[in-house]
Amino acid sequence: MRLGITMFATDRTVAAHELAVAAEERGFSSLYLPEHTHIPVSRRTSAPASPEASGTGEGRLKGTSGDATLPEEYARTLDPLVALAAAAAVTSTITLGTGILLPAQREPLVTAKAVATLQHLARGRFTLGMGFGWNKEEAADHGVVWSARRDQAREHVLAMRALWRDEVAVFTGEHVSFEPSWAWPKADVPVLLGGAAGPKLFDAIAEYGDGWLPIGGAGIREAQPRLRLACEKAGRDPSTLSIIPFGTLPTPAKLEYYASLGIEEVVLRVQGGTREEVLPLLDSYRKYLTSA
Repeated sequence: MRLGITMFATDRTVAAHELAVAAEERGFSSLYLPEHTHIPVSRRTSAPASPEASGTGEGRLKGTSGDATLPEEYARTLDPLVALAAAAAVTSTITLGTGILLPAQREPLVTAKAVATLQHLARGRFTLGMGFGWNKEEAADHGVVWSARRDQAREHVLAMRALWRDEVAVFTGEHVSFEPSWAWPKADVPVLLGGAAGPKLFDAIAEYGDGWLPIGGAGIREAQPRLRLACEKAGRDPSTLSIIPFGTLPTPAKLEYYASLGIEEVVLRVQGGTREEVLPLLDSYRKYLTSA
């Protein structure tokens, strides 16, 4: 079983390209970086009850509404595509991914070009992990209607796939449309959907995804039959989809459990910090590489 890592890369942590080199040198299979363009200070939306944040010692943000706080790393997050492009230039084998990118909040023509360029520079090593978001104020600032965010994300991904695939790409939808157009480079980009198990997510994976990133990794055994059924209904072969537990804090028992489910890769959560703080943690995780 392969083991990757994910960390909130910020302007105060070890540089993403240095982290990628260190992870590759130690035998980790992947590096995933999250995305938040900004965090409105209102804090009307509470943080998700998930291990998305690594809980660094950078402090917490307290907004102008209520007592909700948030780890400061959310507001300091680097753009993942830019950071991963830097990582691509100094690595050769490690998979580089977003975990997760928010396509509903991104203009798809520009994002498709950025992703295709990154895939070109990375020589096919990029994976697009995506999700639908949790911060209503952040989405609203991008013009996203919260109730429509899943539909908007879907159209943006389908439009980007057309641009990556077709010599002359065209797309007509409710949220994005463009006339027949040329756009290079072309790219084969795996798309993994993050989120909790449920019919909406599994239907989306079956329609336009290549796999599932269950955040934290809980509930996979119970969810596998439902994901298989969604794929079969959509005419997809379930065996072609990846399930990659994401943001996991490792233990030998947990990794053995995932292996018993046929899981082939797990992405481990790394607490953000300086180079001096993070590299010893990577070294401590190396023992799981020999047992995975």
